[in-house]
Amino acid sequence: MKKKNKKQLKFGLIGQNISYSFSQKYFTEKFEIGHFDNCEYKNYDIASIKEFPKIVNETKGLMGFNVTIPYKEEIIPLLDKLSKTAKIIGAVNCVTVSKKKKLKGYNTDYYGFKKTLSPLLKDHHKKALILGTGGASKAVAYALRKLKIEYDFVSRTPDEFQFGYADLNAEVFDEYHIIINTTPVGTHPNVENCPNLDYSLFTKKHIAYDLVYNPEETTFLKKAKEHGAKTKNGYDMLVFQAEKAWKIWNE
Repeated sequence: MKKKNKKQLKFGLIGQNISYSFSQKYFTEKFEIGHFDNCEYKNYDIASIKEFPKIVNETKGLMGFNVTIPYKEEIIPLLDKLSKTAKIIGAVNCVTVSKKKKLKGYNTDYYGFKKTLSPLLKDHHKKALILGTGGASKAVAYALRKLKIEYDFVSRTPDEFQFGYADLNAEVFDEYHIIINTTPVGTHPNVENCPNLDYSLFTKKHIAYDLVYNPEETTFLKKAKEHGAKTKNGYDMLVFQAEKAWKIWNE
């Protein structure tokens, strides 16, 4: 982005209850450090996706935005185009806005997740359990496919192809050595909450990865670590996906 461009360029985050958001703080600091004085990043906290078109139509200089819970899937019908990857994943967390207000959706979550999980992997990490079935879980699943790791979903209301939380016994944990929480359970301020698992089943062979980053160590990660698991929160994933979004907005 040309720093000398005097036109005010706007970016933002579409979501619900996002005052805690990583993105606004991250990009505001990025703009200050890089002296991008003409760039602004704002939270668009909306109660319904129906409010979204009004934001696009009324915001002058809007170049792009991120999308978070609960709109990563709901926003798709309102876009003009999807990248090949976003179409495959079925969820969007990054959108570009053209001069004619045409909207194209991308997914950079999968990139951030893949980039941060890869260094943790060892030979025995062959299969993963994905806790949750929302938009973030779809990006995680796509990254796992790229890494040639088998996976299954875990849901509170499982269908015939998914695990329920009650199904996660010792036999399952012996087979699946990567456990990924893609749900918002345990996010500030409800920091005592955690997915309903038998945490004594974690071992030194396991990776416990939580997409939640606030708090830094969730109860899910803390309990898994107590039984020897390697743990990782979602902060670095967010940094990588944010930088990928910035690159897309500047193409």
